Amino acid sequence: MKVERMKQLVDLINKYNYEYYILDKPTVADIEYDRLLDELFKLEKETGIVLDNSPTHKVGSEPISKFNKVTHINRLYSLEKSQSVDEIQDWITRNERLSSFTPEYTCEYKFDGLTIVVTYINGKYTQAVTRGNGTIGEDVTEQVRTIRSIPLEIPYKGKVTVHGEAIIRLSVLEQLNRNLDIPLKNARNAAAGAVRNLDPKVTASRKLDFYAYDVNYIEGCTFNTQVEANKFLRENNFKVADILSLVHNTIEMKEIIDNINNIKSSLDFLIDGLVFKLNNIQHREDLGYTDRFPRWAIAYKFEAEEISTTLNDVVWQVGRTGKVTPIALLEPVELAGATVSRATLNNYNDILKKNVSINSRIFVRRSNEVIPEVIGLAEEGSDSKDIVPPSICPSCGKPLIEVGANIFCTNHSGCYEQIIERLTHFVTRDAMNIDGLSVQTIKQLYETHNISYPWQLYTLTSDMLVGLEGFRDKKINNLLNSIEQSKNIEWQNFIFALGILNVGKKTAFVLSKRYPTLESLKNATLDDLTSVNDIGEVVASNIIEYFDDSDNLNNINKMLELGVNISFPTEVNQDSYFSGKKIVLTGGLDNYGRSELTKILQNLGADVTSSVSKNTDLVIAGHDAGSKLAKAQALNIEIINEDKLQKLLKSMD
Repeated sequence: MKVERMKQLVDLINKYNYEYYILDKPTVADIEYDRLLDELFKLEKETGIVLDNSPTHKVGSEPISKFNKVTHINRLYSLEKSQSVDEIQDWITRNERLSSFTPEYTCEYKFDGLTIVVTYINGKYTQAVTRGNGTIGEDVTEQVRTIRSIPLEIPYKGKVTVHGEAIIRLSVLEQLNRNLDIPLKNARNAAAGAVRNLDPKVTASRKLDFYAYDVNYIEGCTFNTQVEANKFLRENNFKVADILSLVHNTIEMKEIIDNINNIKSSLDFLIDGLVFKLNNIQHREDLGYTDRFPRWAIAYKFEAEEISTTLNDVVWQVGRTGKVTPIALLEPVELAGATVSRATLNNYNDILKKNVSINSRIFVRRSNEVIPEVIGLAEEGSDSKDIVPPSICPSCGKPLIEVGANIFCTNHSGCYEQIIERLTHFVTRDAMNIDGLSVQTIKQLYETHNISYPWQLYTLTSDMLVGLEGFRDKKINNLLNSIEQSKNIEWQNFIFALGILNVGKKTAFVLSKRYPTLESLKNATLDDLTSVNDIGEVVASNIIEYFDDSDNLNNINKMLELGVNISFPTEVNQDSYFSGKKIVLTGGLDNYGRSELTKILQNLGADVTSSVSKNTDLVIAGHDAGSKLAKAQALNIEIINEDKLQKLLKSMD
């Protein structure tokens, strides 16, 4: 039984190796491949049998035939993998048992690109070779020569081979995909495909980068430590990641793991983990190697953010503006700590560009707790079916129209889903902040009293609410009080509540400062709107179209007649400590609500954002602050607590 399973695994893994290394068309995500390989390793250990064609005889796969084969001077080993600090501790314990020295370890990025070894003789670039199977690689000298971060001449004149990673930056990938009919699936495949292309001009067009992280072979020089080797690489004009840290135990390792895990999404390149190595070269020699791994190094792999699964179907969802968006229904799969069964597809053009179809296997990505996104086709299924865009609205049955890349239902006043979505958006906290109006309650109000427009919410009475499911005297009073309180609304919240296409919270704030009255915004011209920072022609057109619609104007006028009172802004203080700063709030504050403090800071000229990045200027951290605080610390961003915040605000009174 076990041997039969081993045969199945060998055939499957060899198929995936061929697709990945030879065809450069992977049909399985790395996490799934690793699981299969780990299962095979385990069965071979249990049975003592290693089949002749087992992929465990080698690391990787044979080089493709269209490139010349080159034998590496020193074998390139794979790395033992871990996914928990406990597994790293087991590795450390084993090292200590096998050695008589006190270990010190380096920590480096585990880049997610294509491994390359470059050779220099007499200080001149002479050859570049892919990793291949670890012993024999592919000659890609002319392709790699086009990578700008590869020095063509170095100060050191002895023969040296440098081990590193060819990558493509995420910002570069985004730019490339704007002009490609079929987008590159991800940065890893884009880098591998560029280096493996026979035409060096194609490689050059991908604008690859190269990070060096090891010296594979050197004549006339020795290093005592990894730190010395890295110093040599820097001195010889190689790009080296600035992460290199020295650690001694799992406590220090975990701290680095947590910090990098928090900031990795802000990096402009892919990493899929960290690598821990013994720093001392002689200690490495003392520990030696297994058949597959150096005993002196281990890779810690982050939780996967990308996986492949089957696209079972596509449903079309109608939003508050009438835009009809495709939603992918997936075969449920574990990804980044959650079970994923749905993913976004932007529009029908996105479906065509990504070449996905029903019953095909697709790649899905999820990061930073964002809704998963379909990123491309992995493999056509034998029974794949084309995805057909709807011609009539899935909610109201009216004909749809195409506007650019999107499909819209224009039945704004009679489309059920649009009505429910508009009302739901209108009552949210960052809009009118009407507590007690859930989606289910809104649906009941529509079905029982035909509440279709936001202004009608201000006509609700206790008699109208009696009889609705879940409503008793206390709940009725609470809802009516909340509706009454919402009548006093800040101008930026009111703009956001209107639900203008592509006008989110940030744009609403920008508009509220540029147009300090309702009339000034209603009368704004296209040229005037496009002159405002962060507002392009599309958004400007949406704003004009909104105020040209008589239904929308009637809705606003009715609300004003029913007592909605808009608080228009006072002049922003441009001379404050916070003026011009990008600020992130995290954790709980004792004296301020999140929305309240956001408005205070915005009125002092700050730009309050939701996520920490290298562009963040200041983080205000309350109690129980979590990953945002850790990320800010890792990026050396200024952090203040609530006490410091209050002192700063008081000094501006």
